[in-house]
Amino acid sequence: MGIVSQEAIVQLQALMDRAAFMAVDEPLKKTFEVRISLFPFPSDLSYHMLFNASQMCSAIFLFWLKSSPFQNVHQGYRAETLVRFLKAREWSVAKAHKMLVDSLLWRVQNDIDNILTKPIVPAELYRAVRDSQLIGMSGYSREGLPVVAIGVGLSTFDKASVHYYVQSHIQINEYRDCVILPSASKKHGRPITTCIKVLDMTGLKLSALSQIKLLTIISTIDDLNYPEKTNTYYIVNAPYIFSACWKVVKPLLQERTRKKIQVLPGCGRDELLKIMDFASLPHFCRKEGSGSSRHSENENCFSLDHAFHQQLYNYIKQQSLVTEPAQPIKQGSFHVDLPEPAAEGTEIAKTLESELPKFENGNGLSRSISGIKINDD
Repeated sequence: MGIVSQEAIVQLQALMDRAAFMAVDEPLKKTFEVRISLFPFPSDLSYHMLFNASQMCSAIFLFWLKSSPFQNVHQGYRAETLVRFLKAREWSVAKAHKMLVDSLLWRVQNDIDNILTKPIVPAELYRAVRDSQLIGMSGYSREGLPVVAIGVGLSTFDKASVHYYVQSHIQINEYRDCVILPSASKKHGRPITTCIKVLDMTGLKLSALSQIKLLTIISTIDDLNYPEKTNTYYIVNAPYIFSACWKVVKPLLQERTRKKIQVLPGCGRDELLKIMDFASLPHFCRKEGSGSSRHSENENCFSLDHAFHQQLYNYIKQQSLVTEPAQPIKQGSFHVDLPEPAAEGTEIAKTLESELPKFENGNGLSRSISGIKINDD
């Protein structure tokens, strides 16, 4: 890592530690004043609340920053976490600082630290979410990075409300960061803070583009609060429609993102076997023509019956009993404030919408796209 990078890390660390940074504005005061009950003050602090409002909010923020929320973000690897936010903001210390503070506030305002205590119930609803939001974990690379599989082409997002899909996505993020990655780091004796994602495009149709608003919201949540958590994106089983869309989307992506994306031939098996064992291959990469839906439930890493999802769901249920042992598990989604889609995602959505007619005309697509419109509700 270069001198400039090291200096940026030191500067960002100083900003996060400086008492002057704790000065907060009126909207932030109001945020913390109504959420004081969230903070488990130590006894010595609880008896010394004789400050003015600004001092009080600064003390609350300082205590909070040094305890649970930031700990849950860095998991003991502060420097690596600062690097992630610096990379996401092109090594601008000021922008990375703002991004990190905004993300920590988002965690408090949406109670993200407790999202792993909020199971989606009943089980039938969670199964419906899993059947329509295809994501799972198939194993690890030889370097110890978790292999996350995503069924882009066959995810329908039509069995539950948007809040359940967002809740499920964030829960998987948090389980990855709080359980999977720390366990991998301990096993390998070094920080493992990123994962590999394999995106299966089997079954991708133009109609899938109607869900781009939801996908953009989820992507924005990741970009703003879980930056630089993916080492490489591998795209497999790509049909023609993906190739057409990719030509449109690729120029709109930031160079940093483009460099992470590799489009592999066929199911990608041969290339992926260079970095992981066969047992860690997602089920749809094990042989040509092996799409997301052609495997038994036990080896299909998208299925609720897969070991990963059983462990995840049991973990969440167990945590819910620890936090509220005498209370029945409540039904209803865990609502998270949905961000406005990032400018990059919005531009991609608009460009795809304008380009859709071209996919039908002159490109050998037999399926009519009349009536398909990017969902922006």
